[in-house]
Amino acid sequence: MTEKEKMLAGKLYSAADPELGSLLLKARKLARKYNQIDEDQPEEQQKVLQSLLANSENIPAMQAPISFDYGCNTYFGKNCSTNFNFTCLDVCPVHIGDDVLFGPNVTLATPMHPLLPEERNVHVREDGSWYMLEYAKPITIENSCWIAANVVVCGGVTIGEGSVIGAGSVVTRDIPPHSLAAGNPCRVIRQLNENDKLPSALHLK
Repeated sequence: MTEKEKMLAGKLYSAADPELGSLLLKARKLARKYNQIDEDQPEEQQKVLQSLLANSENIPAMQAPISFDYGCNTYFGKNCSTNFNFTCLDVCPVHIGDDVLFGPNVTLATPMHPLLPEERNVHVREDGSWYMLEYAKPITIENSCWIAANVVVCGGVTIGEGSVIGAGSVVTRDIPPHSLAAGNPCRVIRQLNENDKLPSALHLK
């Protein structure tokens, strides 16, 4: 297996692999380019995002600045949007459903590092080159979720359909569908229900 194949499969891999380094550099250049485009140039913004999110059929509305590790490992559904400072460390696949809203300063972090320092530290080969072993776990955010400001979603987590994650939460475990969840670590507060509907007078017509 190549290091890229190991990475996407959630196996230990070397982050110093040249192929991965090239993909990282490409994504970071595209993200920087996007961050410098003014909002009155939507066609140019769209063009850059299509290159950055090359494997996603749908392109979200993204408020700059944004940051990605690879971009090509993130898959957005329809009608998604991200606020300022969206960070996606998509070492493993990140799957985002339809109608998902992200508040400012949200981080999706798939990378995992070994707990023991002798396994986590940088290693040097006989030829002087270095490598570091890490692995990753995928993230899935299902349809119609709202991820509020300053939320961190860790690798291996699935957030169920229709859930709301409160501001400042660190999500380390799965959240069931239609839940209101918050905290560090993030815990389910209650299930969303009909009582959460806004008065009809507030709905736009």
